[in-house]
Amino acid sequence: MKITFLGTGTSQGVPLIGCDCAVCCSDDPRDKRFRCSILVEGPSGTILVDTTPDLRSQALRVGLKRVDAVLMTHGHADHLMGFDDLRRLSDPKTDEIPIYANGMTLDILARVFFYLFNGQNRYRGYVHPVPHLIEEPLELCGLRIVPLPVPHGKVETWGYRFEEGGVPKFAYISDAKEIPQQTRHLVQGIPVLVLDGLRPESHPTHLSLPEAVQTAREVEAQEVYFTHLTHYLPHAATEASLPQGMHLAYDTLTLDL
Repeated sequence: MKITFLGTGTSQGVPLIGCDCAVCCSDDPRDKRFRCSILVEGPSGTILVDTTPDLRSQALRVGLKRVDAVLMTHGHADHLMGFDDLRRLSDPKTDEIPIYANGMTLDILARVFFYLFNGQNRYRGYVHPVPHLIEEPLELCGLRIVPLPVPHGKVETWGYRFEEGGVPKFAYISDAKEIPQQTRHLVQGIPVLVLDGLRPESHPTHLSLPEAVQTAREVEAQEVYFTHLTHYLPHAATEASLPQGMHLAYDTLTLDL
């Protein structure tokens, strides 16, 4: 399994429009953050997690040409508004692409992108999404994927645990205010955990970085990467302050598991 961070930024990205703070003006490429998304390459295919407003630029940057399935975490704009760009990543013969999400997220997608989901637009070159409701673990691209429900403001976000050969290897939770006990059990001792770590201060719908560090310690994750990062977290200085085995993720970072 190979993980590529397509984006590690918060909803506004970094740099922010009109901001001249030290991080937004930084020369460190790790401080340039597209909206939050990952690519998961399994034994028999490639899975895209979320379709951010930056999807076109993200795909061009890493040379992405095709994905076999899309997993959606939730229906907020920073995680879905690049959905139309899937037209270049769908099956070249049918333009179809399977979309996996919980019921709330599928409803939002069908409402926002009604022209793709209503079955009337079958022109070549448009996205033909094939929606799949996730209610239990599933098999995709040679991987077993377990949904991880977490609270995120007024919506329930889904993280995902990825298993290969029956072994849990990686968990991804990009947007969460806390990790409920049931989900903690599913990520206990996970080899690699990616966790929301928005900013140093508390936030009403996201884990702060100190809260995320504490949560990662409590679930005893072996290696941890924080994502969904604001411009309040300069990469180099923040990375140096983190406990051993914990890191800030950055755009284009790849993990070979």
